[in-house]
Amino acid sequence: MGKTLPEITDALAEFLGAQHMFFVATAPTSTDGLVNVSPKGLDGSFAILGPHEVAYLDLTGSGAETIAHVRDNGRICLMFCAFDGPPRIVRLHGRGEV
Repeated sequence: MGKTLPEITDALAEFLGAQHMFFVATAPTSTDGLVNVSPKGLDGSFAILGPHEVAYLDLTGSGAETIAHVRDNGRICLMFCAFDGPPRIVRLHGRGEV
């Protein structure tokens, strides 16, 4: 069963830092727009700034949907998956800024 944690613990930070890839999901306020999910994960591009704050380097790719959506409404979700070892998925739901 899933758990909701009030902050990023040391154990969770260790798991997040060990992942080579993560995904960023955003969506516009308008129901006409599409949900955008992008893979991320260049070495050194993700950082835990504190128990309630993370940052990542958003490099350009196929478009600028993530930046446009965050500017539109601030909603963002980062998802980390364990590709090695026991199965584990962690989602960080929050508010983003560019």
